[in-house]
Amino acid sequence: MQITETVNQDLRREYKIVIPANDLDKRLSGRIEEMKPRMNLKGFRPGKAPAAHLKKTFGKQMMGEIVEQAVNESSQQAVKDNNLKPAFPPRVDLDSEIEKVMDGKSDLEFTVKVDLMPDFALADVSKLKVEKLVSDVTQTEIDEAVMKLAEQTRGYSDRAEGEAAQKDDQIAIDFTGSVDGEEFAGGKAEGFNLVLGSGQFIPGFEDQLIGAKVGDKRDVKVKFPADYPEAKLADKDAVFAVTVHAVKKADPIEVNDDLAKKVGFDNLSTLNDRVKTQLKADFANASRLHLKRRILDALDAEHTFPLPPTMVEGEFDAIWRAVQAELEREGKKPEDEADSEEELKKEYHDIAERRVRLGLVLARLGEQNGITIAPDEINRAIATRARQFPGQEQQVFQFYQSNPQALAEIRAPIFEDKVVDFIAELAQVTEKPVDRETLFMDPDEAAEKLGDKPVEKPEKKAKKAKKSEE
Repeated sequence: MQITETVNQDLRREYKIVIPANDLDKRLSGRIEEMKPRMNLKGFRPGKAPAAHLKKTFGKQMMGEIVEQAVNESSQQAVKDNNLKPAFPPRVDLDSEIEKVMDGKSDLEFTVKVDLMPDFALADVSKLKVEKLVSDVTQTEIDEAVMKLAEQTRGYSDRAEGEAAQKDDQIAIDFTGSVDGEEFAGGKAEGFNLVLGSGQFIPGFEDQLIGAKVGDKRDVKVKFPADYPEAKLADKDAVFAVTVHAVKKADPIEVNDDLAKKVGFDNLSTLNDRVKTQLKADFANASRLHLKRRILDALDAEHTFPLPPTMVEGEFDAIWRAVQAELEREGKKPEDEADSEEELKKEYHDIAERRVRLGLVLARLGEQNGITIAPDEINRAIATRARQFPGQEQQVFQFYQSNPQALAEIRAPIFEDKVVDFIAELAQVTEKPVDRETLFMDPDEAAEKLGDKPVEKPEKKAKKAKKSEE
């Protein structure tokens, strides 16, 4: 066997490997001699079939196994002899005509390509300086949340016979939508309860039902927005045939102990306490989201090193497929998002590089600091996912138990969060008070509003990719 290095560039190595035909033939002969005593062929006594006959009968099939084994062993030998740390299993390209190799008429020649893990120094996370956006829960916000709960649970009473529907009334309707005279999927319902002015339907629909009475039949004419998620309906004129079955006015809102009992609490004080606790949790989650983003930005800024090409291209391909699927759903082209498809690809390629770089940094930090994922953490995450599919929980658990790649996708965000929390404990974190509106903004938008140093803008576009990944 001859191994020759042909490429030595950054994180890529390539080796030309030649295994002579007579070497393969010796392996085949050895395999036949090994199996001969166990062979029982018609016309021969057990174990007495001639090697030449066995070679003629089974040689080609056995040679396939020998070639596969030789390729695997020599590829691993090249990695071991050169002290390589592969980012992926070596890739093999055959240079010989496989049929000639199988017939023993040609040497086995192939190229082994290896992407290496980068060797880089980790930044001292205790020196990272990041801000944590924070906001206090006020009594006004508690009162607003309780009032919203009261509005969501309020009752409705029938209006007097012949009385017309007004804004904020609830009406029960049947409707059938059509575009160019043809009904479309999802445009039909019976006994649908709609609060006029709630904005639940597309603009113009609810306004045209103000003044309607029980028994009325109306043709509601609307135009779907240009950015409507269903591309086939976007910017289209539509007509909804509507029949009104009931008109009800909202009952007065009363924030008192009766409201608390209605939603499962002993009294209003207990309800206020529970709402306050929930709001604090929501604020804390939003604050953590901003902190995580700023920690990742700081880590990205502190680390610059070559990245495994195959790893980057694999990440980019996954992102780009998701982006294309989302654009197709929206009826858009890449040129609608950027000056050209090449420019858009460049932006998403930058995102792929960022994700790979941060993934490697977080993995190294986790490894060096003994951060692990316990089985019960994985199980809780799977249980959360399973609850999204009522009645199919067992199938969801079985899917993850039998699918290592899917299990890795569950594990990855848990590991990332644990490493980020570890960094947050060591980094120099300063709190920055903001209002509630800013706290619940997208991290990019919040940074712009606060005049902070711009963060990675392509990451904002990556939401299109993230939608398909979820």
